[in-house]
Amino acid sequence: MSYLDNILFAILLIIGFGFFASSVKKIIRNINLGVDVNRKDNSKARWKNMALIALGQSKMVRRPVAGILHIFVYVGFIIINIELLEIIIDGLFGTHRIFAPYLGVVYDVLIASFEILAVLVIFAVTVFWIRRNVIRLKRFINPDLKGFPKSDANYILYFETVLMMLFLLMNASDLHLQNVPDPVFHKAGSFPISQFIAPIFNGMSNELVVLLFEVFWWLHIAGILVFMNYLYFSKHLHILLAFPNTYFANLNPEGQFDNLESVTKEVKLMMDPNADPFAAAPVDENAAPAKFGASDVQDLNWVQLLNAYTCTECGRCTSSCPANQTGKKLSPRKIMMDTRDRLQEVGKNIDANKGVFVPDNKTLLNDYITPEELWACTSCNACVEECPVNISPLSIIMDMRRYLVMEQSAAPMSLNAMMTNIENNGAPWQYSQQDRLNWKNEN
Repeated sequence: MSYLDNILFAILLIIGFGFFASSVKKIIRNINLGVDVNRKDNSKARWKNMALIALGQSKMVRRPVAGILHIFVYVGFIIINIELLEIIIDGLFGTHRIFAPYLGVVYDVLIASFEILAVLVIFAVTVFWIRRNVIRLKRFINPDLKGFPKSDANYILYFETVLMMLFLLMNASDLHLQNVPDPVFHKAGSFPISQFIAPIFNGMSNELVVLLFEVFWWLHIAGILVFMNYLYFSKHLHILLAFPNTYFANLNPEGQFDNLESVTKEVKLMMDPNADPFAAAPVDENAAPAKFGASDVQDLNWVQLLNAYTCTECGRCTSSCPANQTGKKLSPRKIMMDTRDRLQEVGKNIDANKGVFVPDNKTLLNDYITPEELWACTSCNACVEECPVNISPLSIIMDMRRYLVMEQSAAPMSLNAMMTNIENNGAPWQYSQQDRLNWKNEN
């Protein structure tokens, strides 16, 4: 490569990583719009969660076919891109396979394993494409997965296939140029797959093969940078966020809900006749009153917003949801996608207004998620149990229900009747205080 090529490559890297850094900054800013919640406890259990679930893929393999194929793609794509470090150094300094002389046989083993993994990635991606577009598994054709989210999955599969093919073609042309009578490149690497591709360059001039090698090399690195920046717009962002998401996941037993601190404080005051209601810390009279529950993304906590960005849109939550299976409108996947879409919209609003959110007369509740969806949930935790990266659609549903009940008194009639009975009779049934235990005598 000439000095001009080295300079152009450096510019390409700066632009690619610059845009990526800008996107990461926006994601962090958007996540921090959420309410603060402490997830720094029990670090040992959190590291274990991340190791088993994000790194070890333990929940993915519960469905063995998809799980094993996903491991091929996950391990292959991540490990193959270790070679990106060598490509960057070669591109900046005009060297060729700079690590080969220092690693020796280890380098040969690495390149050989990279090639085998590339073939496994192409195989897995092909099967995934067939499952989505030929077999058309039900969870991939649900009405909640349409438009760009549906196409996005295919775009990712195409991206990964092309990148792996460019990697193999780059290696094959490299191998050819190592073995010509007057070698252009020094011997480096072992190529168990590329050796079967290299013969396509037989009969071509060295100049042409060098040109093709450079085309494959440039397209490969440019493709990686484009793909890296595409993550911001794609569900594939989970390859980065799955790790913090599993680390900060809720460690409480499934089914245990958090009490609202403000409500707990009021109940304690009511139950303690000696408590002084004015002994609490002074309240800012100009501050807006605390909201019960959530009506928009700013009312959710930051872990829930991290969940929204991490969602893989795989549909395992929706396919296991009993409400969805019985024809109800609820789709846990849609809950997460709607939350992310609204969060992105709020982020764009802030960008357009110089760092300040200007009310847009829209909210997550009603404009994105309807009360009908929220009340269809049975709170069974099936969606939480099924999610391969520990996302909790249920926590968002429950916070939005709290808002409907405590801020708008908009609960279904049967639920309102039950709460009225508890308030008046001390039990969910319409008995007097004296007879409130009669329910145990009924068959």
